[in-house]
Parts: sequence; C-alpha cells; structure tokens
Amino acid sequence: QLQLAESGGGLEQPGGSLRLSCSISGITPDHYSIGWFRQAPGLDRERVSCITSSGTYSLSRDSVKDRFTISIDIPKNTVYLQMNQLRPEDTGVYYCAVDRTEGHICYRSAHEYEDWGQGTQVAVSS
Repeated sequence: QLQLAESGGGLEQPGGSLRLSCSISGITPDHYSIGWFRQAPGLDRERVSCITSSGTYSLSRDSVKDRFTISIDIPKNTVYLQMNQLRPEDTGVYYCAVDRTEGHICYRSAHEYEDWGQGTQVAVSS
C-alpha cells in the first residue's frame, strides 16, 4: 500500500492559478498510474488528469486540458497539477490516487485506483 498526501489547495478567484502537489511514499511498483480526481458537492468523483509513473504518457479531461497540466518529478515521487484560468466549476475536493495494477494505463474509473490521499479543497469564487 502506498501513502499519498496532497497539498496546495485553497481559495482562488476566477482566472487565477493554483498548483497541487501529491507526494507518494511507500514501496512503489515498477509501473503505475497516478490520477488527479475531483469531487464537487452532490456529484460523482471524476478524473481530471492522469500520468504514468514514467512520465511518458498523460491525459486530461476535455474541460481542463487547455488549462491544467499534470507532471511528475520522478526522483521526488511527487506529481503536480498546475491549474490555470480557474473557473467556479473547478471547485471541489481534489484527490490524487494510484492504480498499481499491472498493465493498467490511466484508467478512467476511480474504482481502478487502490491508494488515495485525503484530498485538498479547491474553491474558485470571486
């Protein structure tokens, strides 16, 4: 089991920026995927972005792909989500999660991810 810790959330105005960090500790497998998910009140948890542990593959959902960038610092075992041009609809609790299953590459469903952080709140409001 891995331990994940998110940081960097907060209150930001529309159009502003935040950078989230996800620190991963524990014995990591050779290949795994790290996803950023968010959950707004009353809505299902949705995948925002994902990156492989090698950093060679990443993706983001359509609503954020021109504004958010996911990256990984492999020596630090830390994944980042740079969020620019924030909108009120980006508000929610943001979680990072790891899918350790062999052969999985950035699956969409939250159920595929075994390890989760506690989440960090992001609020976008004027």
